[in-house]
Amino acid sequence: MNMYLLFFIALIPIVWLMVSLGVLKTPGHKATPITLMITFLLAVLVWKMPVLDAVKAGMEGVASALWPIILVIIAAVFIYNLSLHTKSMDVIKKLMTSVSTDQRILVLILAWGFGGFLEAIAGFGTAVAIPASILAALGFDPVFAAIICLIANTTPTAFGAIGLPVSTLAKLTNLDPNMLSFAVACQLGILIVIVPIVLVMLTGKSVKAIKGVFMISLVSGLSFAIPQVFAARFIGAELPAVLGSVVCLAATICWAKFFHKDTAAVDAEKIPANKAVMAWVPFILVFAVILLTSPIFPSVNKNLSAISTTVAFYHPYTFKWVNNPGTLIILAGFVGGLIQGAKPGEMVKVFGKTVKQMSKTIITIMAIVALAKVMSYSGMIKSVAVVLVSVAGSNYPLIAPIIGAIGTFVTGSDTSANILFGGLQVEAAKSLGLNSYWLAAANTGGATAGKMISPQSIAVATAATGLIGSEGKILTATVKFCIVYVIILGIIAYMMAPVFGF
Repeated sequence: MNMYLLFFIALIPIVWLMVSLGVLKTPGHKATPITLMITFLLAVLVWKMPVLDAVKAGMEGVASALWPIILVIIAAVFIYNLSLHTKSMDVIKKLMTSVSTDQRILVLILAWGFGGFLEAIAGFGTAVAIPASILAALGFDPVFAAIICLIANTTPTAFGAIGLPVSTLAKLTNLDPNMLSFAVACQLGILIVIVPIVLVMLTGKSVKAIKGVFMISLVSGLSFAIPQVFAARFIGAELPAVLGSVVCLAATICWAKFFHKDTAAVDAEKIPANKAVMAWVPFILVFAVILLTSPIFPSVNKNLSAISTTVAFYHPYTFKWVNNPGTLIILAGFVGGLIQGAKPGEMVKVFGKTVKQMSKTIITIMAIVALAKVMSYSGMIKSVAVVLVSVAGSNYPLIAPIIGAIGTFVTGSDTSANILFGGLQVEAAKSLGLNSYWLAAANTGGATAGKMISPQSIAVATAATGLIGSEGKILTATVKFCIVYVIILGIIAYMMAPVFGF
């Protein structure tokens, strides 16, 4: 069959998903199963994928959706629900407003800094679910809280989950991880500075909203970007986002404390240090446990990762029972709850309530990951990418990020987008006489853009803010930012490669 015809047929599930969510306003838990059925039929009838293989691919998608993606989302929302139960969220609110009551500054601290930190150490939806739920608790409109956290959770995803997307791409394409990390950090550097400024403008609903907070917005971006570039160049893929987010959080809070004292709550209650630490205990434990079990500590990581079971679907899939963010966050939550004085029975009830709250989200995510697997294994995704490469020619770097964005839109994961298209980008670079590191980095950068419009990410945001069924409204709001983001990345990929010597 003609490759251009295959290209347009392969786009049908993607277009239908965007139309059903964005135009028809169909709830995600209804739109995604329909899209899965369409994808299954196309894979079997057009790409001649054996029915049994298509079923196995779908089952692999369901398995990987449940463990660890859905588990992580349940864990993140459980931590939040538990903080409501123990009243520690009330203390956190007071602590945040004692820094500032200005919503623009709170967005920089929570959605950008804290969200970036959660993405760096855990990934898998935590960076959207936890900050969005806290913002909603602080009085932000829930829809806006979801949108702002989705937009903030873009650039940090490149080095999310302790650098997993970049380290995976380097391994798959036999590229040097340090060189690839540096290329990714260079491409994203400008956007890391721009995004917090955009977040402030969105919060104030006007370009003029930057007035009075431009410097703190600039500091918030630069304090994330500069450490990330240095860590990527000299350390590798594991620590750029961790270091960047921690420096960013410290710099943003200190700047607010020194230069925006007047925005702190006038009648702010003085919270004793021990009470403040107690309120943050579950989140502190999340940080400590995930960091200590990460690849930064190889012996711990290796031993815990060995507690696993491998099941053969389309490909063998390994369930890591302990060493995944979901299990670790739940354990941290229960330990933190005990430290805060919650009874085991109460925490079990909170956890059960959380799982029930997530029921529609679970359907959405299982369907979207299953269709991503079917599209990938059948060759549908490749049919889209091959045509884009052949049409673009020497201008290919302009559209390289689009391919990464498509990968994340479909799969919901920067890592998965790199697995899908990383090899293709490197092959395209070789055939066009371009630099492999730069185009592989463009795929990763583009994948960060697709994160904000991925149905999987949107499902996480709606679940965290109690907006299940509002997926279409959120997609409509984020898609225009995604388009601009990808265009900027395309220009950077096309124009700036010679500047950085790639």
